[in-house]
Amino acid sequence: MAGITAFVYHQDYLKYYFGPTHPFKPVREKYTLDLLKELRVFNEKAKYYEPEPANEEDLMLVHTKKYVDFVKKMSDVGSGYLDYGDTPATKNIYEGSCSVVGGSLCAADLIMTGKVSHAFNPGGGLHHATENNAAGFCVFNDVAIVARYLQRNYGLKKIAIVDIDGHHGDGTQKIFYRDPILKISLHRYDGHFYPGTGSTEEIGEEDGEGYSINIPLPARTHDEAYLFAFNEIVIPSIRRYKPELILNQFGVDSHYQDPLVGLSLTTKTYEEISSTLHNLAHEISNGKFLILGGGGYNPVNVSRCWAVMFLNVSGAIPQSSPKYKKLLDDVKLPKESKILEKVMETVDLIRKTNINARKK
Repeated sequence: MAGITAFVYHQDYLKYYFGPTHPFKPVREKYTLDLLKELRVFNEKAKYYEPEPANEEDLMLVHTKKYVDFVKKMSDVGSGYLDYGDTPATKNIYEGSCSVVGGSLCAADLIMTGKVSHAFNPGGGLHHATENNAAGFCVFNDVAIVARYLQRNYGLKKIAIVDIDGHHGDGTQKIFYRDPILKISLHRYDGHFYPGTGSTEEIGEEDGEGYSINIPLPARTHDEAYLFAFNEIVIPSIRRYKPELILNQFGVDSHYQDPLVGLSLTTKTYEEISSTLHNLAHEISNGKFLILGGGGYNPVNVSRCWAVMFLNVSGAIPQSSPKYKKLLDDVKLPKESKILEKVMETVDLIRKTNINARKK
């Protein structure tokens, strides 16, 4: 099935739920599936798969048994918090978490066994969790788990993780800070905005030195500035690294209408990033392109942005189609010249400070 793009989803993703007033709404993943079904994209170019849940052994590729047992216990209790106040413990949160991690592992298996070339798990992308802790609405870090799974089960040595969520992928960075796995994160950063990490100075240590590339962005960063940074840093870094697989955390909370982040992206950026990484996967990684969800707190907009990405990668609907064009933002946002100037300065700084990344 070369060229097939998988959409991986299970109704148990809805158990990854923190309550009616919490900003994280798993219904956005169902909305995405419903929208794609409405558009009739599941054809010879796109297929829908239901995954099995991850097991405890899978979770412990990254997380400690003590932490896994803690999540199980708190899931049974159904109250309290899994961290310091962002990630509530709700009934069945363990089962929901295992389901979304299982979706990421299923996506990896589909790609590595040649059943599909690309796969998207909208429930994944939970990049804040660390070995011992939940954080930022993330219970288990499926980004890190699937990378370890690819190493263990398929012997991959070079995996590139590109994280475009509006928040820094701090958990993933911490887990792999001493590993030569390329991690690139574009995110809002001022030293205070959650999670407070992700400066250009965080480049990794020991064998991982130079393999953490952070692209901190100011509030209100718009398409032009964002894409400048992406094209100047991400593309050449991936070409130097030559990954066997590209793993893309595709959080869309940087959209201009998202209520939490304060960046100013439109679907133009999501179109270009998905197309570029898709092309790079074919150029460098034999087409192996694994996409996970992430942030996004306006469920209707999230489903639309993810649909744009999925259609770009799969080609299931031509970009010239009225159905495709209807998904796109039709808006002209202000472009502050000072924003672009600041981002250009950041790009220059990354080139100067991340020496190993420049050489790899």
